[in-house]
Amino acid sequence: MLSETEIKINKLQKKILVILLLLCLITPVGIMLPAYFNAGDAWGEWSAQTVKELVGYVPAGLAKYSDIWKAPLPDYDAKKADRSIIHKSGYYIVSGILGATISYIVMFLISKLIVRNGK
Repeated sequence: MLSETEIKINKLQKKILVILLLLCLITPVGIMLPAYFNAGDAWGEWSAQTVKELVGYVPAGLAKYSDIWKAPLPDYDAKKADRSIIHKSGYYIVSGILGATISYIVMFLISKLIVRNGK
């Protein structure tokens, strides 16, 4: 039988999962709005070169750490020949679902540790 704490955590986990899934479904807005307004890249997803063009310089931290992580699907694009907004939206949703799944698994494991330790 589940304790009251475990029941509360299970309800919280379900709410978080629903929120994460909803966020995954709206992720294409991040590329649709800039495309609609001819604003270039999605807000905040700029390369060091784009930041330099926008503000005139590259912040030291960005210059130092920008080459550490290489995205598995740069620009959310598997096929360079097909850059349609529909295909990019699909890759955005897949990326969102993968990120949400990883976040959910980490949250689930942490909550299990908390319950097991009685905190």
